[in-house]
Amino acid sequence: MSPPRFVQNFSQCRALLVSRDSRALEALEATLPKLGLAVTTLALVDDEVSLPLEDLDPERDILFVDGDLHRPLQWPAGLGAVPPIPVVGIVGVEAPSRLKALIQIGATAFVPKPVHGATLYSALVLGVNAFARRRRMLSDIAEHEQRRRQRRHVVKAVVGIVTTEHVSDEIAYERLRRESMRLRVSVETLSEMLVQQWAGEEAPCDAAAVPRQGIGE
Repeated sequence: MSPPRFVQNFSQCRALLVSRDSRALEALEATLPKLGLAVTTLALVDDEVSLPLEDLDPERDILFVDGDLHRPLQWPAGLGAVPPIPVVGIVGVEAPSRLKALIQIGATAFVPKPVHGATLYSALVLGVNAFARRRRMLSDIAEHEQRRRQRRHVVKAVVGIVTTEHVSDEIAYERLRRESMRLRVSVETLSEMLVQQWAGEEAPCDAAAVPRQGIGE
């Protein structure tokens, strides 16, 4: 699988700022627009921010979070190991507990205080691209795990074709492979669809395109 696109241009992006540090905010608000980003400073209530998750776009939004705040945000349970958008930590006090807190909310790059405009581009490049690679890695792992679980269906599908069409297992698998290419699904997915159809179970919506009497020549 190809690596994610390397991002180095941030025009049309949006920076969401979470901080009470006026000097840090001034530096961010002055420099980020020069790099093409629109800037929105989020309101804090008791040092916590409420993010509109339904409005967040990982291709557009980048979150800057001040590590000097006490627990400024918590992602909802069940969100997964990767936050919904890239996170850049703003580091003032370099205490291990504060750095740990930034890492726990998903920071993949850091900007030290006092914030200088010259450090922001590097932080954006590192943060956004590390986020994209982490998200792609977890997606690939999930896909491989799904295909691993589906392999038993490949065995059943091959056995089914061998039994009903009286061909060798090599020919049966080759027919599965060709049909999966025609339908633009993986061999594992096609096999699961076939096995479900043969068993009379409810199959995925794409199964309507799969021949019910086997895979022909």
